[in-house]
Amino acid sequence: MSRWPLYAGIALASSAVTAVATSLILPAQGGEAVRDYLLAHPEVIPEAMDRLRAKEAAGRIAGNRRALEAPFAGAWIGAEKPDVTLVQFFDYACGFCRASLPDIQRLVREDAKLRIVFRELPILSPGSEAGARASLAAAVRGRYVRFHDALYAAGRPDSGTIAAAAGAAGLDAADLTRVGATSAVTAELSRNIELARALGVTGTPAWVIGDQTLSGAVGYAALKKAVADARAARAGSASKPG
Repeated sequence: MSRWPLYAGIALASSAVTAVATSLILPAQGGEAVRDYLLAHPEVIPEAMDRLRAKEAAGRIAGNRRALEAPFAGAWIGAEKPDVTLVQFFDYACGFCRASLPDIQRLVREDAKLRIVFRELPILSPGSEAGARASLAAAVRGRYVRFHDALYAAGRPDSGTIAAAAGAAGLDAADLTRVGATSAVTAELSRNIELARALGVTGTPAWVIGDQTLSGAVGYAALKKAVADARAARAGSASKPG
């Protein structure tokens, strides 16, 4: 997984929070019997903290779901009317993101009800933002998927690979530069960064599906399971009365 330097201290901070929370929980959960049980079975403490973090993550996702799942122009593939949406935060300079592309393509080939929404998060190299802006400009021009695949195939984003991808997608590189500098594209990149921060995304690729986030090039099987879990949770929620 390609890491975002801005969040390099998050793991250490999380460990500190866990330690503090544990020290507060022990004496406050029903007296000595509970305290003694937790001290005798300390393995339940990490599990409890994991559940708490998952619950908090689900809350953050729920609060941002509409913004997350609403694609910019044509920056998506898959179902026109999906029952499940998988969001990917990515950077064209990220080799793990490039390696994940066949997994994404296989998922949408096999699942007629799945949509993949792409969210550019240009954080890794000087060419990352140029690639992201050109990509979003291609979305405005209705050629997002062709440009997206072509830029990955061309290599790390720079002026040469962007121009090559534009040609492969039947687009004019100068036009992409102009459209990529518009306020709409700038606003989209800012929105993606704010969403990533809100969700605690620390690098690329990162995935948001249902009530969970996944980090790194997790592979086809993990993504497929996450889609199935999200679909099952949605079906369970729909079946509940009221």
